[in-house]
Amino acid sequence: MAKADRSKRNNASSGPYEKPSGASSKTNNVFKFNTNFGQHILKNPGVSDAIVEKAFLKPTDTVLEVGPGTGNLTVRILERAKKCICVELDPRMAAEVTKRVQGKPEQRKLEVLLGDVIKTELPAFDVCISNTPYQISSPLVFKLLSLPNPPRCSVLMFQREFALRLTARPGDALYCRLSVNAQFWAKITHIMKVGKNNFRPPPQVESSVVRIEPKMGKDRPNVSWDEWDGLLRVCFVRKNKTLRASWLGTKEVLAMVERNYRTWCAMNGVPIDESIVEGGADDEDDNDMDMDEGANDAEDAGMDVDDDADEDTPSFFKDLKSAGANAPKTKSKRKKTKVAELVREKIRKVLEDVTELADKRAGKCDENDFLRLLFAFNEEGIHFS
Repeated sequence: MAKADRSKRNNASSGPYEKPSGASSKTNNVFKFNTNFGQHILKNPGVSDAIVEKAFLKPTDTVLEVGPGTGNLTVRILERAKKCICVELDPRMAAEVTKRVQGKPEQRKLEVLLGDVIKTELPAFDVCISNTPYQISSPLVFKLLSLPNPPRCSVLMFQREFALRLTARPGDALYCRLSVNAQFWAKITHIMKVGKNNFRPPPQVESSVVRIEPKMGKDRPNVSWDEWDGLLRVCFVRKNKTLRASWLGTKEVLAMVERNYRTWCAMNGVPIDESIVEGGADDEDDNDMDMDEGANDAEDAGMDVDDDADEDTPSFFKDLKSAGANAPKTKSKRKKTKVAELVREKIRKVLEDVTELADKRAGKCDENDFLRLLFAFNEEGIHFS
């Protein structure tokens, strides 16, 4: 005889997994996602399948996954790969992804490393797949590209603007040091766009998936990573400056190059003239060059200078400002040595005589221009590692 239907007291549920009536969806979460760690979980299974599919995994592959979260990508990787190594910063997430395969055959193929992937010494792996926490996008790309044995392929989810930077070409608004580095060391392919509603909780920006395939064998540039990146760091301090201003118009850059040149001379037994230049001091017109180039930056960006922008500024502030502008410059107390003068002349020679790139801007240079620049500096004994 069937039991009579009876209403439950106090809105009790009929089972331990039934959602209580009137409860909000937020109360059903195991824990609250920490968006400060970039915890936006990919919830669309179709997107997860597409990401793993585009990695072209082999049954013998070891896969590195950065930020596995609750394991939506992880379980798909384990179906196709020999092993999956997950690097997770949040212990709660590490426990969640471990629990997801507990007692299943995939459990023996999963290894979870707790820590920051940027600071962690990574074991050998063949492919990297990641719904990347957006705040570590750039460090992760640089780390993967600079590995002695980089992965065969990396399929990574990024903020859309960052993905566009990876694929930008000379002259594009988003072209930067990242663009040059990524395209010099790897082939970058945009795979697909991913809307913010495919995540829980939704991020504030749209996303894109890219595939990064490092150049291998004969195609891999025979250039020191540290040298190459060190050169680009100076060139792209402000990409709309001319290279002359970036190298000769900044005292910090000149001091850095001088230190590197001294180190190279010491290692190669080259004598250095430490004598003081008669009547010479550090150049006082460096700031003028920076100011001129700053004006050029404004012109390049199409910006209008508003002369009336400070109408509301108190008059005594204006008097101080005008007095400071008309005040004579303080002469540098640091005496210029002949080695400093030599280094400056070497930089000028490379930029103006050898490469003829002095008046070109980093944002318009391609990788061949930077290669010529690096080779010319090295020929003069100037290195960046």
